[in-house]
Amino acid sequence: MVDPMELRHLRYFVMVAEELHFGRAAERLHMAQPPLSQRIRDLERELGVRLFDRNPHRVSLTEAGALLLEHARGVLDRADAAREAMRRIRPGASGVLRAGVPPDTTPMALRTLVASFTARIPDVLLELHELTTASQLAKLRAEELDAGLVRHPCDTVGLESSQVVHRRLGVVLPEGHRAAQQEEVRLRTLDGSALVIFPREMAPQLYDHILEACRDNGFLPSAIRHARNPHFVHGLVMSGLGAHLNEEPYDELPAGLVWRPIDEPRLTWSTSAVWLPVQGGEVVAAFAAAALAGLREVGHT
Repeated sequence: MVDPMELRHLRYFVMVAEELHFGRAAERLHMAQPPLSQRIRDLERELGVRLFDRNPHRVSLTEAGALLLEHARGVLDRADAAREAMRRIRPGASGVLRAGVPPDTTPMALRTLVASFTARIPDVLLELHELTTASQLAKLRAEELDAGLVRHPCDTVGLESSQVVHRRLGVVLPEGHRAAQQEEVRLRTLDGSALVIFPREMAPQLYDHILEACRDNGFLPSAIRHARNPHFVHGLVMSGLGAHLNEEPYDELPAGLVWRPIDEPRLTWSTSAVWLPVQGGEVVAAFAAAALAGLREVGHT
């Protein structure tokens, strides 16, 4: 079997050979140029030949480099084919399904998800990871997760998705706020208040969608404060430092806070299970069904 380090060095070599420019090759590899240059020097020392002629104006392949390029592409193609074959082994074959869930998933939803999955696939351990939508998508594409539970809108290009379920959002306010007296809060009445919201890197497209919907409804926050921990969120709102958009709480809010529905149907938690196309099958289908069961336990539609 080819050593993984040797494969990595061959990939670096092929990238430089295709670009004939260390800077551009480093960009494509998402790495700095000096380490790339060092890896190529290491490969040259290991093989005992010079692979590139370098001068300040151009980089070109030597005769040895051209010969290695012909062989390296075949080795990498075969390695990729072997990796793809391994990926097609159904998730759970090892006895574990790695799945991501949003950090604010409720205890009730988690309980139902786990119980439903275990009832369907008792021989596979469900290994849950508390991850943001952005982290889940990155780990799915890096094959570090088998499935995820993400919030939309988000970039699911290249992924399969279950049915999307929706939960209307409302607003958490201090009970003395002028809008707290409305049965359904008109977003424009929040204009000039600060907004407490999750950090954008957790779900960039959802974050932008929420701010756009607020602006369209005449709610221009006087400030934006980022928080992810529910206790910190509630502390900020209770201190009069902002309003917070979220689904109806599954348990009681702290004294002094109220939740009210809002008049903007576009503002929802829209959630679905996602997975790589090659990782479909019985185990992932069971996770998707269990995840939807958990979401519906707390009132998603």
